[in-house]
This record gives sequence, structure tokens and C-alpha cells, in this order.
Amino acid sequence: MTTTLRLLNPAGISWPIIVGVLATIVAGLTTGIYAEALLADPGAATRWAVPLLTYARDFTAALTLGGFLVAATIYSPTMEERPRRRVTYDSPEWSRIMRFSRTAAIIWPIIEAALLIVTYSQVGGIALTSPSLGAGLWQFITAIELGQIMVWSVVLTVLVSIVAVMVSTLGGAAWGVGLSAVAMVPIALTGHASGAASHTLAVSSIYIHLLAMSAWVGGLIALLATAPRQRRLASYVHRYSAIAGWAVGLTVYSGFLAAFIRFNAPSELVTTSYGRLLLAKVLATGLLALAGLIHRRRTIAVVESTPRPFTRLAVGEGLLMAGIIGVAAALGNSAPPVPQDPVPDPSPTFLLSQNPVPPYPEAINYLTQWRLEPILALVAVVGIVQYVRWARRLRRRGDAWSGARTFSWVLGMVVFFWITNGGPTVYGAVLFSSHMFMHMVLAMVIPILMVLGAPVSLVARAVPARTDGSRGGREILLAVAHSRYGGFWANPIIAAINFAGSLVLFYFTDLFYLSLTTHVGHLLMVAHFTLAGYMFTNALIGIDPGPTRPPYALRLVLLFATMAFHAFFGIAVISSTSVLANEFFGWLGLPWGVDALADQEVGGAITWGIGEFPTVALAIAVAVAWSMSEDRQAKQSDRRADRDDDAELRAYNEMLAARARGGK
Repeated sequence: MTTTLRLLNPAGISWPIIVGVLATIVAGLTTGIYAEALLADPGAATRWAVPLLTYARDFTAALTLGGFLVAATIYSPTMEERPRRRVTYDSPEWSRIMRFSRTAAIIWPIIEAALLIVTYSQVGGIALTSPSLGAGLWQFITAIELGQIMVWSVVLTVLVSIVAVMVSTLGGAAWGVGLSAVAMVPIALTGHASGAASHTLAVSSIYIHLLAMSAWVGGLIALLATAPRQRRLASYVHRYSAIAGWAVGLTVYSGFLAAFIRFNAPSELVTTSYGRLLLAKVLATGLLALAGLIHRRRTIAVVESTPRPFTRLAVGEGLLMAGIIGVAAALGNSAPPVPQDPVPDPSPTFLLSQNPVPPYPEAINYLTQWRLEPILALVAVVGIVQYVRWARRLRRRGDAWSGARTFSWVLGMVVFFWITNGGPTVYGAVLFSSHMFMHMVLAMVIPILMVLGAPVSLVARAVPARTDGSRGGREILLAVAHSRYGGFWANPIIAAINFAGSLVLFYFTDLFYLSLTTHVGHLLMVAHFTLAGYMFTNALIGIDPGPTRPPYALRLVLLFATMAFHAFFGIAVISSTSVLANEFFGWLGLPWGVDALADQEVGGAITWGIGEFPTVALAIAVAVAWSMSEDRQAKQSDRRADRDDDAELRAYNEMLAARARGGK
């Protein structure tokens, strides 16, 4: 691979940087972002620095996440072809990829800090050379929402860089991917998404776009900068190709959603400078997808013997990708046709929930009202598609997989999609009773359907195991299931405490209010209660690997104790004389004449009443599993007795006879 980029070769790694900077400049000139402001102009230095530092931030973030992703899921850390013992981290490409990721991670927070300062200069209309620049900076980062979010960006990226310096293992690389993804959350919360009327749709679509582009762009450049010349190159390229395929799909999905809310009409794609620039970005992305298709059909098949065609095309891709990030940086600092500010004079409901007042909550509206949440919708759709693919893979090779398990999982994902994107979410944003219905289904109904689907067992059987010491999705999932961290939360007692105790910790603290008023809080609430319910249910009736399950009698004790606590919580909500999250529900000003306290009583009744049905279902499932377990043990005992002519029974009788003789 003589033409690959090399991290320690400044001339090589500088080319995508140069291309990206040029793209940012040209795209910015197209939309006029470098022009002098009519009011409170911060100066040319700030006007040019903001989009260029935005590009540098996005490019460095992509290299960080992409580098760690390559290390965690593509490269083998060992020189051994089929390592059997503890993995040794001695492969040259492993050293290079970790050095690559660390370098990018160290640069990232420096750029974030610089971007914070120039953003304050832009927002405040203060020149970078002004003596008063520092006077209001503290207020910007402590009292202004944009400044607070950007401080979190700096803090999180510093954490990423610290972890990057400290880790050198597969697990550490996986943590690097996760923390890099978390550090991108503040990026999604700023820019066009921060003030958009469709705030939740904008934030989620931009976040998916960031992750997908980072995996696609950062992964390819990391691969080019660190991959071996010949050895294992083909397998590494195949693995990256699979990741890139997913990244392309996610980029198109999120890009369409992000663009959908930026235009009043399709004609603005050609009648506005913003639209024309977006079309150029779409065209460039299409060329990248075409290059990926050529890779799959032509160059990857011969990369082991003749890597030059792959390398040339991939280097061209890397340069084009850097240019796309530059165009995106310019677009992010340009005004879209649809104004960023919310509709004028919004209602109290819109101010508090960031959503318009829905129609009167009739039963039919719970089926007809929809509000897409891109991340949660993606989880449901991908969950169905991948599960069905894996189940079909097993059947094609002649292995059995229960159709009932497939039906259960698919039904669970369909219900999850409806609960998180349909009427329950629409009305759960303004009515406590609807919120509690959504919560009960997330924590008690969907987990049962998921556990019956046995997804971990399906992955373990359907996805081929890797033998070179690297980790794919199968290895990562099983590593989490068998890890001390995963084992702790999957412990039946801990799972029960988490499942029940979370109710009190969440609803009687400010966490509930945050979940109602912030999009990130809402997503974390959905994730936590769904996973808490899954862990608890899996400990009771699951067959997936992971927790050491207690005897069936103790499982029933845990079930009834937990559900009793659940019932007491419902009664406490019903009998409460104060409104939970009163700063929210008490000030919505809904036009239906809703009594917030009366609606809360309905929510408490839902908690108490609906919880009984899953409890009975779980109790029946545990009892059936107990009975089947005893039947299996009896059959095993009978077969053993047939094989050894009841040796165990004879030994027991002889022991009794010996004791009787000794007693005489």
C-alpha cells in the first residue's frame, strides 16, 4: 500500500485537511457567511474562524471516533493468526491505530475550546482583539444555554482525550467509541438544531448524521493511515465495508430528515444558495456511495494481491469525504430557508414541551397521532430487520429457530415503535396519565416480548465467531453479557432493586422534570426503563447467557416483592396532594380544561392497574418454566437409571441398609 496516508507523514495526512479547508471557504463564500454583519460585527477574524474551526472540530471528532471504531471492531491486536490464550497486543497496525486515535483525541478538546471562544465573540459581537472579550465570557458559559452546552463539549472531549491516553486494549478502544459518541451529543444540540421548531427531530437526525459520517469518514481515513501493507488487509477492508454500508444508509436517512425541516418547499433546493449547496453535498455523498459499490464489486475482491486499485479509489474517497465535512461546516453556519427561531408567540405548551398542543385525547387519536423520533424509530426498525435476517440465516443452514420467538421479538419492536413515536408519546409529553401508560408498556410489556425473543442467543448462533483476536458485534455483545459490569446489573437482586427503586429516584426528583423538558432526558428515560425492565425480566424467564439465575421459588419471591413495591408506588401517586413536576404540568395551559392533579390520579391508577397484567404473565411464565425444568430433571433421571440399571437408587438403598445394620 505505497500510496496510503500515514499518520506520521505530515504531507500525507495534510491533504484531507487542505481539501476540507478549501471546501469550507468556497461553500461559505457561496452562502455569504464571511460577510460583515450589519449589527454588532465581531470582525473578520471571528467570521472566518467560526466555520473553519467548526470544520476542524467535526473532522477531528470523526478521526477520533473512526479510529477507535477501527481498533475496537476491525483490527486484530495480536500477530497470532488464531490466538487461544490471552490476547497479546503486539501487531504493528494495533500500535498505529491507537496512536492515531490518541493524537486525534488530544487535538479535539483544544479545537472545542477555541471554537467556544470565537462563538462567544460572534454571539456577543465582540472582536477577538477587544479588551472586553474576557469580561462576558464567564457569563456566556454559565448563564447562556449555548455557552453551557459548549462547555460540556470541552469537558467531554477532555474526558475522551484522558481515556485515549490511558487505554490500550480492545475494551479500552470500545470505551473510546462510546465516549466519543457521547461527546458528540452537545454538537447535535447546537447550531440549527438548537432553535428549530422541530427541535427533537432536528437534534436526533443531526446526531445520527454525525455518528454515521464519523464512522464512514473517520473509519476510512484511519484505515488508510494505519492498515498493514498486505497481511490481513483483505479481512480488514471487508469489515470496514460492512460498517460503511450501514453508515451510508444512516447518512441518507438522517440527512433526509435534517433537510426536510430546513425547507418550505422542494423548489428552494435550487432557488436558494443554501439549497444549491446542500444539493452539491448530496451529489458528493452519492459519489461516495458509488465508490463504495465499486469497492464491493471490484477492488475488495483483489485487494490482497493487488491493493493499488483499492488504495487509489479509497484515497480519493477520503479527500472527497473531507470536502463534504467542509461543506457541512459551512451549511451549519448558514441560514436555512426555514427560520431557526420557533413560531412567534408560542403557547405555554410549546414553550415547556417544545411541541404543539395535540388534538383532544380521544382513543382513536392514540393510533392516528404520530411524532417521529429518529433514534428510537431506528432502533425498532433495525431491531426487526436484523433479527429476521439472523433467524433466516439459521434456517437456511438447517438450524432450528422458533417462529414464536421471532414473532415475540417483532411484536415487541412494533409496540416499541408505536409507544415511542405514536400517540402515547404525543400525549405523554403533556399528560401524566399518558406518560405513565407509556412508562408501564416500556418497562413491563416490551421487555417480556424482547426476552422471549432471546436476542443474545440468536446472535451467538447466527453470527460467525472471529478467530483472529478481534471483536465483531457478536464478541462485543457476549463480552458485555459476561462482563463484571453487565453481570452486576443482570444480577436478579440488583435488577429487581434497579427496576423498583428507579421509580422513586426518577419521579420524586428533578429527573422527571428534565425528561419532560429536554430531549436528551427523554431518550435516557426510555433507554433506562426499557433496559431495567429487560434485565429484570431476563433474570426471571430469560434463556440468554449472562446472569446466574436463582431457583424458581426465589424468582417468584423477587417478582411479587417487586410488584408489591410497584403497587405501593401507584397508590402513593394516587393519594398525593401535590402535582409531580408541577413546574411543568401545572403550567401547560392545555385547552381541554385538564385538572393536573386529577390526571395524576389516573396515572397512578394506570401504574397500579396495568402493572398487574404483566405480573400475572410473568408469574405464569416462571411457574411453567419451573414445571418444565422439573420434568426435564425427571426425564434425565429416568434415562440415567435406564443406562446404569438404577445404580443411584441401589446405592441409596444400600446406604440405608448399612445405617440400619450399624444401628443394631
